[in-house]
Amino acid sequence: MKLIKQKNETWEWIKALLIAFTIAFLIRFFLFTPVMVDGKSMDPTLHDKERMMVNKFSYKIGEPQRYDLVVFHATEEKDYIKRVIALPGEHIAYKNDELYINGKIMDEPYLEARKKELFKGEGTLTEDFTLEDTIGETKIPEGYVFVMGDNRRNSLDSRIIGLVPIEEIVGKTNVIYWPLDKFRYTK
Repeated sequence: MKLIKQKNETWEWIKALLIAFTIAFLIRFFLFTPVMVDGKSMDPTLHDKERMMVNKFSYKIGEPQRYDLVVFHATEEKDYIKRVIALPGEHIAYKNDELYINGKIMDEPYLEARKKELFKGEGTLTEDFTLEDTIGETKIPEGYVFVMGDNRRNSLDSRIIGLVPIEEIVGKTNVIYWPLDKFRYTK
């Protein structure tokens, strides 16, 4: 009788572990996945080696929004984290460190501290450009977004790599969980 009870208990533990691993796999594969910030292109918002959680489900039910922080497949080997600046159907331009979307000046509050640092004689944070300069189009085509890093002087983004296909976006990220003392939500 004791042997049967031990076998049942062992089987229950095995089932519980299999269920736990299956749930963890499903959550990671379909809902959330960790990502590590690699480099300084998102300074001061994100810092090198910080770890973040990517919500892979967010764009299954919705579309990217302006200023979302997104992770996308930049190459077969590498994912990038950047900020969505312009959406399909929009025209983007920068002039005198101001973002223009369809001719209207847009606020970029996440850059204010960095701009104040630079205005001590170092020029502008973001060099002037237009969508026509970067991709030769007047509007962003359907199915694409224009992304930029917050560290505008040191970012490999849509100004260089071109538009990002929405289908290449892994998900939205705004939770930094590591290091623990830096845990926070970003905007």
